[in-house]
Amino acid sequence: MSAIGLQDYIKTTAPLLSMLTQAQLKRLQDADYRVFGPNKHSAVKLCHWCKQSIKTGEKKVCYKQLFYGIKSHRCLQMTPCLPLCNLRCTHCWRDHAYFRPKAEGPMDGARTVAEQSIEAQKNLLVGLGGTDHSEAHLKEAMEPTNAAISLDGEPTLYPYIGELIAEYQKRRMTTFLVTNGMRPDVLEQLDPLPFQLYISLTSPDKTFFERTQHPIAPAGWDKLMQTLELLPSLKTRTVLRLTLAKDFNLDAVQGFAKLVTKANPMFIEPKAFMPIGASRSRLPFEAMPSHDEIIKFSEALANETGYKLAGESKPSRVVLLKK
Repeated sequence: MSAIGLQDYIKTTAPLLSMLTQAQLKRLQDADYRVFGPNKHSAVKLCHWCKQSIKTGEKKVCYKQLFYGIKSHRCLQMTPCLPLCNLRCTHCWRDHAYFRPKAEGPMDGARTVAEQSIEAQKNLLVGLGGTDHSEAHLKEAMEPTNAAISLDGEPTLYPYIGELIAEYQKRRMTTFLVTNGMRPDVLEQLDPLPFQLYISLTSPDKTFFERTQHPIAPAGWDKLMQTLELLPSLKTRTVLRLTLAKDFNLDAVQGFAKLVTKANPMFIEPKAFMPIGASRSRLPFEAMPSHDEIIKFSEALANETGYKLAGESKPSRVVLLKK
């Protein structure tokens, strides 16, 4: 695969006069995002498994429910900073045209984001009432118990991320925070910590990182290494999520094993790259590994690190490793 150069990304992600144009907002709306807040930088979207759980009465659920007990139909998938990211990853399904490395204007406060995210989720859920579904599960879904801060953008670029976690906690909700690890300074000072902290890991070494993840700021790899070294000291559940693609990084078991040793996470999730969204223009459909290939990688990684296979979800092509 020929990597896409950073300059090509910069050409397509030059700053706009505002963080999101009216055309971009309409496109997101048409894709079932609900962008909310006075400054229109936060969004929610019903994930596939949330809808499946409601429609089937919890017979079909997300792997997070299988692995960690998080109820799929009561999980709020959201972002407080949809237009902000400091990487331009080849494998990412997001549209990089929305992204800029820092805020270009005021940002909504944490209480506003928390309250309006729940309201936006409820508005989206109303639409499921017209399809076959479990009434009990739809009713429960109106009161989410977990916030997955992961939908789009890089959440550690939201200046009130700690306050947002606290707002969800006030509402008796757990939080899953997914970050690319480019802001170890934010994670080190984060208070409160999320219930579960994910570090998205795609690169087994610095050369691969710079060639395929295109950091906007300098010393990106060094910052990622600082984050991995920080993980063992954080008093919360920690996860490394490895996004894997064929002819890309699926053969880099030893490189990933070194990073696992450095980070010492509670869990590892080797997961297949999915050719959806904008990622289809950067990686071919054939790059998606089969579930058997993910299992083979996971077994090899377990042999290198001492972790054990603890779960799997074939529909999501993901395996759980834990100590």
